[in-house]
Amino acid sequence: MSEVCENLNEVLGHVSAACLRAGRNRDSVQLIAVSKTFPADAVRDAVEAGQDVFGESKLQEAEPKIAALPGSLHWHFIGRVQRNKVRKLLQNFEVIHAIDSLRLAAYADEIAGELGLFPQVFLQVNVAGEQTKGGFEPDMLRAEMDSLLKLKRLEIIGLMCIPPAGPDAGSARPWFVALRELRDSLEAEFSVELPALSMGMSGDYEVAIEEGATHVRVGSAIFGKRAYRVDGELG
Repeated sequence: MSEVCENLNEVLGHVSAACLRAGRNRDSVQLIAVSKTFPADAVRDAVEAGQDVFGESKLQEAEPKIAALPGSLHWHFIGRVQRNKVRKLLQNFEVIHAIDSLRLAAYADEIAGELGLFPQVFLQVNVAGEQTKGGFEPDMLRAEMDSLLKLKRLEIIGLMCIPPAGPDAGSARPWFVALRELRDSLEAEFSVELPALSMGMSGDYEVAIEEGATHVRVGSAIFGKRAYRVDGELG
């Protein structure tokens, strides 16, 4: 058994344990294996272990990888969405995790119409108001929700966040709670269903599950540490 398979099985065990602690059905949580920066062979190892949902954050890297792997796999785009990449993103990915403005959502909706697609999307929320991160401010999201819900092609399935870095997994808990409570309030105020919460990564996905995550984005815990060049870019 490969190291990727062993790691994947360990992560799946932790997901099941977190669901049990939270009194949740295991099927309520989808594990997204984040394969960015890792080659297609590493993805194949995970596929052999039964994983079929993967996440990528750069279109240029993802396109040849997607083409080289089985068409039965499911791909989520978890990176920052650039306007000039929207058409290709919609053609390659079933789910987009980081729609971060009404302007971008409206453009994606327009392109989806041209392509005849109904993509599933998450609305990224900047829960902590960090200037270095994208996303809707909670108050702005509430103000623009009516307009977002009027878009004809995008299927808004829920909210996504990346909490501030902290000293341990527990430090992310208040931000996961904040996202869940925002989702709940939007559902009540706008009479809409937003069943999905994309939150939790390798260091804190168990806490995220305990607080209601339906999609966890786990990369290094499955594929290993990513290599960084001296200039800070991913290598």
